[in-house]
Amino acid sequence: MSEPGSQSSEEIVLSVSNVWKIFGDRADQALQAVQQKGLSKAQVLEEYNAVVGVADVSFDVLKGEIFCVMGLSGSGKSTLVRHFNRLLEPTAGSILIDGTDVTALEAADLREFRNLKIGMVFQNFALLPHRSVLDNVAMPLEIRNVNKNERMRLAASMLKTVELDAWGNKFAHELSGGMQQRVGLARALAADPEVLLMDEPFSALDPLIRRQLQDEFIKLSAVMKKTTIFITHDLDEAVRVGDRIAIMRDGRIVQIGTAEDIVMHPADDYVADFVAGISRLKIVRAHAVMRPMEQYIAEVGQPPKSAPRVNEAESLSRLIQLAIDDEAPIVVEDNGSEIGVITRPDILQTVIEGAETS
Repeated sequence: MSEPGSQSSEEIVLSVSNVWKIFGDRADQALQAVQQKGLSKAQVLEEYNAVVGVADVSFDVLKGEIFCVMGLSGSGKSTLVRHFNRLLEPTAGSILIDGTDVTALEAADLREFRNLKIGMVFQNFALLPHRSVLDNVAMPLEIRNVNKNERMRLAASMLKTVELDAWGNKFAHELSGGMQQRVGLARALAADPEVLLMDEPFSALDPLIRRQLQDEFIKLSAVMKKTTIFITHDLDEAVRVGDRIAIMRDGRIVQIGTAEDIVMHPADDYVADFVAGISRLKIVRAHAVMRPMEQYIAEVGQPPKSAPRVNEAESLSRLIQLAIDDEAPIVVEDNGSEIGVITRPDILQTVIEGAETS
């Protein structure tokens, strides 16, 4: 798990340190009991009539990264994200965004900070029905007192970015669910926030529309490079969208890593069960399957000759196809250097391990 300060400070946009959220009139007493006695979530509820929503969460998010937080219903993921813009007050811990401790801001400073630094996309779209699409997108700029001509220009530009420039004069009820969510995304981005919070933004949509919006968001993120916290209960979505994934259970983070890290090396049985249904074919890459070249030479005596060559990021599905077409071991390269070898048994073992967990 990534600890605060584990990356260079120049790269870190969001740093979460030992954040707790306990709901109830005796939250402080419950927190002390949990920390000193190690009480379970059920014991806290029974003894203090308090609910542990987030438990000692720490991680860093890098500039431009899409960081997915996922878990089952009640795992604490949506509770956690609402602390980053202080829609919820933490019981303990600190949250730094671009070097500012959000938990220490007074009310007026917090409102200004939200408006300047944070954008949020909600699951239920949250568009104002009495405003046009263009006015909805321009609203954060209006709050910032940007003059009308400028905010309408910026709003129109953002609508064009999400391919809704022809719909600016319509109202929310005239748009489909997918279109409304794109308006919500355009509104969040219009004010050019440092951090984008997305709380299950596509979960209310039909599967086909959901997948299309995931694709559009991935393309948009590649261009705008916004640091994003993306909340989801869908592992397939997290794998498609996220650079890294944090899996939560009972308010705690169980594991953080890339999709490949989590699928290949689950931290415990809970994570293993979680990822059991995920196909390895497009997630697992050559570098995770290969044996280092030095090890292969030590075992065989010499590097393979006339072997197919792949980049270390080549997918397992492509490796399987190469193994079908050619019996020779596959050489893995990185910037022209031979760094590893993959044999048919290596590929078969990876596939078998994936099948055994499904």
